[in-house]
Amino acid sequence: MKKIVVHEYGEPDVMKLEEAPMPEPGPGQLRIKIEAIGLNYIDTYKRSGAYKGALPMTPGEEAAGVIDAVGEGVTEFKVGQRAAYSFVQGAYAQYSVIPAEKALLVPDNLDTQTAAAALLQGMTAHYLTHDTFPLGRGHTALIHAAAGGTGQLVVQLAKLRGARVIATVGSAEKAALVRDLGADEVIIYTQQDFEAEVKRLTGGKGVDVVYDSVGKDTFDKGLNLLRPRGYMVLFGQASGAVGPLDPQVLNAKGSIFLTRPSLGHYLLDRAELVYRANDVFSRAASGALKVRIDRRFPLADAAEAHRALTSRGTAGKVLLLP
Repeated sequence: MKKIVVHEYGEPDVMKLEEAPMPEPGPGQLRIKIEAIGLNYIDTYKRSGAYKGALPMTPGEEAAGVIDAVGEGVTEFKVGQRAAYSFVQGAYAQYSVIPAEKALLVPDNLDTQTAAAALLQGMTAHYLTHDTFPLGRGHTALIHAAAGGTGQLVVQLAKLRGARVIATVGSAEKAALVRDLGADEVIIYTQQDFEAEVKRLTGGKGVDVVYDSVGKDTFDKGLNLLRPRGYMVLFGQASGAVGPLDPQVLNAKGSIFLTRPSLGHYLLDRAELVYRANDVFSRAASGALKVRIDRRFPLADAAEAHRALTSRGTAGKVLLLP
């Protein structure tokens, strides 16, 4: 089979397509013939060395395809079923072996590419809106990077939970897209000061929660926009890491809360994984949650796919197709 291999950290071109032996599933494992691979920002962090691990390595933590082999002791799954998974590194490949406990059956009424596109970002949007700050009627949320793959899903789930959504995007085209997804107000941050606009739109009261995946470029202004006891939910750093913060700042700005969550801490056991994934899959299959695939690349073009992902030019999910 073929897979992408990184031998040294660096720019996207360090990813090379190489021949590799076919992996065999051991006890409690499945082998997936991969049909679609979901790209996520964490892939770029691991490729560049921002997040370091053992080298050589194959990036990717999200994929969907068909089970083509099962290991000893696996009873919940069988050959021929479609399955998706996340949080198992090595997805940039034609085949992948994963623990059966990480696998999720893809519903018959959901196509495989949409399953790969929806899983990790959908579960992220789900925990952010349902658990980190459980949105409801009367709440106002500010969502940065709202036209991105995760941002689009956060907007939709926030609206499904009854919240007012103020979204930030980088262009008029992205603004139109996010409005179509239900955002109540959209700010084009390249043309407007989002801090001033949010204050205007909320009558100076601010918002209950800021969902910030951008980081350095938006964090400080976001703190200024929270109502007393509001939540700053920092779940990414697309523009760079946020610097050290004096906790006294949280007091001075209204006894506000700061959390830096990650999806893994909201998938503490198999039951929580199945609940969250199935909720996302069922909403995507019914059309209640629109999953937009922005671009598809062949596996050999992984470097080009990473450049597209980090360019801020995409509006939706980026997939690799083996």
